[in-house]
Amino acid sequence: ELLERVKKGGGENAILRHTQRNKKVFVRERLRLLLDDEDFLELSPLAGLDMPYGDVPAAGCLTGIGRICGVWCVFIASDATVKGGTIYPIGVKKQLRAQEIAMENRLLSVHLVDSGGAFLPLQSELFPDKLHGGRIFYNEAIMSAMGIPQVAVVCGSCVAGGAYVPTMAEESVIIDKIGTLFLAGPPLVKAATGEDVSPEDLGGARLHSQVSGCSDHFAPSEEEAYECIRNVVSTLNCEPVPEEDREPDSPLYSPEELLGLAPLGYSCTLPVKLILSRLVDGSRFQEFKATYGTTLVTGFGHVEGRLVGIVANNGELAHDAALKGSHFVQLCDQRGIPILFLQNTAPQPAGPASISQAEAHSNRLKAQASMMAAVACAAVPKITIVIGGCFGSDSYVMCGRSFSPNFLFLWPNARVALVDSRHFPTVPPAGDWAGEELELEQLKANAFKPVQFSALSRLEEESSAFYSSSRLWDDGIILPQDTRKV
Repeated sequence: ELLERVKKGGGENAILRHTQRNKKVFVRERLRLLLDDEDFLELSPLAGLDMPYGDVPAAGCLTGIGRICGVWCVFIASDATVKGGTIYPIGVKKQLRAQEIAMENRLLSVHLVDSGGAFLPLQSELFPDKLHGGRIFYNEAIMSAMGIPQVAVVCGSCVAGGAYVPTMAEESVIIDKIGTLFLAGPPLVKAATGEDVSPEDLGGARLHSQVSGCSDHFAPSEEEAYECIRNVVSTLNCEPVPEEDREPDSPLYSPEELLGLAPLGYSCTLPVKLILSRLVDGSRFQEFKATYGTTLVTGFGHVEGRLVGIVANNGELAHDAALKGSHFVQLCDQRGIPILFLQNTAPQPAGPASISQAEAHSNRLKAQASMMAAVACAAVPKITIVIGGCFGSDSYVMCGRSFSPNFLFLWPNARVALVDSRHFPTVPPAGDWAGEELELEQLKANAFKPVQFSALSRLEEESSAFYSSSRLWDDGIILPQDTRKV
């Protein structure tokens, strides 16, 4: 339901105004005109949905990955039906993430710019810091130096910061009577000088194609602009990804069944091989150290014809399991095999109550630290799917967001938190703890009352996959049955 809502941008009235009054093409239709096929992966579509500055679907910016002329590209497209395409803090974060993906994977970047520039009431969250709006232009320069091409279409208003994106691209197209490019529009010119000037005269397509040279190509219509960009891409000397010779084997068990297998509890009781048998080609899985450290499953398989190493939680990440994981990750790194992490970490166990338990706890920590180092230093691509719980330090060991996986996706049932609210630690009843125990019991009692917003209910809300995804802590929520394709 949320994804369908996001696809409507700023709503039906805004789309009608955009397409009928302003004679422009809706952003998703623009992508359809550009792409080779429907094979498009939208990134973080729920970003900004419940942010404190109001409901901003998709943050006024659509990002994703698809193909033009067989070449994989990253797309950054303004959605002018949402607040006129103005840039919000979460929109900046979304664009920076798309550029990071382009740099990591050396993918051509395509910008479709239709933006009113920064949303000025939030300028302190948009402008001054290292990872704020200016970083977009810094990244454009760095990517150009790295030889990663960037192209742009001015398909609407490009004001202030929005004007630098197309002018820093390798090649740009501007659309007649629709695209405009200036640092400050006609209202500010009027305020500053008293002069009346039209958007066309100040920064229209003919001015920038014939006089200023800011744009490299003039397009009479949107359709011709996207055809022009496809022609530009064909001259960039980028090698198309070769098509696979044969169709990969489907799993023996239907991926549709993953919807019913997604864990509702987070104690890792579901045997993870039930998940793997519906993910890997032909349900073939070459397990590594099958009978050692069985609370972590490791091994090799193919997904959509591509060999991957798989590291999947199958219970608490114990000492032996972490040592096995460390060994396997190093093997994959040595062989140059990408790693797929399926994360369903268990809630953190209670602290040690005896000397022997303390020793076991210390050994477990040491083994986990070894696996953390292996995961952090592995130079192969890493993709993490959170299929259940993402809790505490175990999430770092399993290549959580702070360990920079190339991509991280969540199933809708995922929980992301330091601790699981439903496994809150039990407080000892004796001594000085009595007051805290009473307070904890009151918290639990009030956790789900509609009026009182207790610490536990807040933890419950902030642990949801939707809370995470709206803040761009991941690359999006995906349906379990789509995991192979994604």
